[in-house]
Amino acid sequence: MGDDGNTRAEEAPRRLDVLPEELQARLDAVRHGTPQSMQSLLEAVLSVGRELDLSQVLRHIVEAAVVLVDAEYGALGVIGEGMTLSRFLPVGLTADEMDTIGRLPEGHGILGELIRHPESLRLSEISDHPESYGFPPSHPPMHSFLGVPIRVRDTVFGNLYLTEKRGGRDFDDEDETVLSTLAMAAGVAIENARLYEKARDRQRWLEANAEIVAGLLSGTDETQVLPLVVDHARRVLSVDLGALALPDEGGDVLRVAFATGVDAEAHDGLVLPREGSFVGAALHAGKPLISLDIETDPRSTAGPPGWDGLGPAVAVPMVARDGVRGVLLLARLRGKAPFTEAETAPLLAFAGQAALAMELAGRRRSAEQLTLLEDRDRIARDLHDLAIQRLFATGMTLQSTLRFVDHPAARERLLRAVDDLDETIKIIRSTIFGLRAHDTGRTRQGLRVRATAAVEQAVR
Repeated sequence: MGDDGNTRAEEAPRRLDVLPEELQARLDAVRHGTPQSMQSLLEAVLSVGRELDLSQVLRHIVEAAVVLVDAEYGALGVIGEGMTLSRFLPVGLTADEMDTIGRLPEGHGILGELIRHPESLRLSEISDHPESYGFPPSHPPMHSFLGVPIRVRDTVFGNLYLTEKRGGRDFDDEDETVLSTLAMAAGVAIENARLYEKARDRQRWLEANAEIVAGLLSGTDETQVLPLVVDHARRVLSVDLGALALPDEGGDVLRVAFATGVDAEAHDGLVLPREGSFVGAALHAGKPLISLDIETDPRSTAGPPGWDGLGPAVAVPMVARDGVRGVLLLARLRGKAPFTEAETAPLLAFAGQAALAMELAGRRRSAEQLTLLEDRDRIARDLHDLAIQRLFATGMTLQSTLRFVDHPAARERLLRAVDDLDETIKIIRSTIFGLRAHDTGRTRQGLRVRATAAVEQAVR
């Protein structure tokens, strides 16, 4: 055991060399502590830096903090908009205790004090602080408290909160120094995780855009491209529900044309008012809108209650050259991480791909319809100028031949042939009229027109 301890002590200085200078200085400051505590702190610092997934990094930080200062409970709060907690990761509470407590803290009381004044705070009794206003009825008792801010470069990212030093003791100066050192290491780990996450998301967006553009250039139908847009956005941003809302012809409401994910069946076909809905607000704004809780968002004042169980959401207008085509809505379940401006920044350009898909599909349909009408006009002209005139000429020739035929049966056959030609000319004229009036609705559709329509429908 002694040799192993000496080996670890010798390795510690070499392992410190890989850390930023400021963090090395902080670790040097706590070297006066016990070798075991120094070793535990070094292991914690290095371990939080190994992870690259931000959620795992945050969870690892608070778990390491609880062990280092021997606390019963710990939590990490991420500061969001409005100087409130956008994310709260507790450690030490059971699932039943969390369910009983209910809604997680938002940054009031002692937690809010650390947000407003990002400096280390150590208390022997939480209730003695003037900003403390107690705990919920089912909350476990907590007395001693230690909180330190986590900074990413010069910005306060969040705070570490530790309560209930084991054995009924108070947190001391060494605990505060150790926790502050861990918080500094946490800032470095969080920055690395953010950079990795940003690079990974950029790669995913590039791959998604490439696939959608390839689909557009290959002539893939709009009904196949739009679901692809929603699926890619869901995958890149790890959301639970993705939906595409398109304005109806009147423009007063938006209808969810496609939904995928949690309760997709309940949202598919959902009709939302343009005025008083979250997606309608994004349509008016012409830019992405972020909501921390879509179910209680003040911009959602009308329409059916279709957001049960959902929390963070973002609505992105699909902007094309001829205006806003619709809105892409992405939502996560309540309690999950809110959307940030950084991760939703690429969404506006990505949603533009959906608008482009709709614009190209509309132009393709117009071009195909124009080609079809031109073909019908050409066929109609050919029938009129060639077929009818030749049949008419043939009928005139047969009629003029009658005076040279004396046999009654032969005359009867010639007359029948002339009548058949007249009837054929009438049928062709009716067909020509049907070709030219097919899209006007002014004539009753005949069998030929209905058969053509059925074939066109089957082609899709």
